[in-house]
Amino acid sequence: MINKSRNRRSSPRDLVTTTAPAVLIVIVAFWVAYQFVEPAPPNTIVMSTGAEDGAYQTFGKKYRDLVSDSRITLELRTSAGSLENLSRLTDSGSGVSVALVQGGIASAEAYPGLQSLGTVFNEPLWVFYRGSRVLDRLTSLKGMRVSIGPEGSGLRFLAMVLLEANGMLEPASGYLDLPTGEAADALMSGNVDAVFVVAAVESETVQRLLRAPGVRLMDLDRAEGYGRKFPYLSPMVLPQGTVDFGRNIPERDTRLLVSRANLVARSDLHPALIYVLLDAAEQVHNRSGLFQKAGEFPSGKDTDLPLSDVARQFYKSGRPFLQRYLPFWIAVFIDRMVVLLLPLVAVLLPVFRFLPMIYTWRVRSRIFRRYGELRYLEQEIDTGFDREKVSEYLEQLDRIEEAVNRSHTPVTYSDLMYNFRLHLQIVRDKIRARESF
Repeated sequence: MINKSRNRRSSPRDLVTTTAPAVLIVIVAFWVAYQFVEPAPPNTIVMSTGAEDGAYQTFGKKYRDLVSDSRITLELRTSAGSLENLSRLTDSGSGVSVALVQGGIASAEAYPGLQSLGTVFNEPLWVFYRGSRVLDRLTSLKGMRVSIGPEGSGLRFLAMVLLEANGMLEPASGYLDLPTGEAADALMSGNVDAVFVVAAVESETVQRLLRAPGVRLMDLDRAEGYGRKFPYLSPMVLPQGTVDFGRNIPERDTRLLVSRANLVARSDLHPALIYVLLDAAEQVHNRSGLFQKAGEFPSGKDTDLPLSDVARQFYKSGRPFLQRYLPFWIAVFIDRMVVLLLPLVAVLLPVFRFLPMIYTWRVRSRIFRRYGELRYLEQEIDTGFDREKVSEYLEQLDRIEEAVNRSHTPVTYSDLMYNFRLHLQIVRDKIRARESF
């Protein structure tokens, strides 16, 4: 009864010794696959923008509203401008991972840890001044009280480049560093003679200055030359009357310079978040305007920094397939699981295919081992039977039979047990037959 009970069950040892290597292989495969799985994206992005009343902050707020649909929190931090934004991006302790940066300021050599997500809009450079005389060259501002923007701003950087090109950096102390809003107020009140402004035409400051009595917009007659000398600047004409046809603003075709604002990110920004940001940028910037065509932005062309691989893929084919039709977090989870599960499936299929074969081999091998002992005994009987050893032969058969009975053989392999017992009986009968002669 004991032997029969044992034979009805699979041996725990068989299961363990058979499955343990398979489990180990699966664990190793899981660990290897996990090394290639992107960590889950954080649910907060910190973005450095610009002045509180500036275009960068305005666009940042629009981004914030759009990415919230993906359950992403976009935290905005105002700044003095593009240079401070770049400084924050390069400082890993700042927490800032993305920013808007004025064109022409950043380079791969100076900021190797940053990448561009594309250019997002054209930023005109406006030079406003007071006076009845029409000015069309920056050299005309010599000796005037000119505000060129605060330290750390992209405006100041661009103004200094243009002033230096005109030999007007001496004395540098003559230039004021007022924020754009304060500079506009000072110009309208007569406390400064000219101001540089980099802002969209829709900005409140630009609109005020365009309509302010006694304030003129400079028509840069050498805009084409500046564009040739500085590749990040492009000449562009603001046609007469396009700001306000009723009041004919501007009063004549006006040549301006524009730079392309870049959406810049740290190289370790999660790829899934890049797609979310670019999707928001596309919704914000793809409309037509006075300085851009519909669909012109965002763009992967003419970036100051190397374009992110993820951004390049976005401009080629848009958001990933799953993110187009599923909520963001569900799509990201499925993407991560696919990367994890595909290698596991590739390992599991052959493992589970061969596992039953290995288990069968282990069960059968114990009985086949006894067949070897039985065959050896039978050969001894056939070649040199000794009547004096009959009891020894029979005892040896009993030991073989007992060893087989003690083995744990599942019920599905019972035929092996019964066949072996039959063969044992054949050899036992042969010994009895030889003994009787």
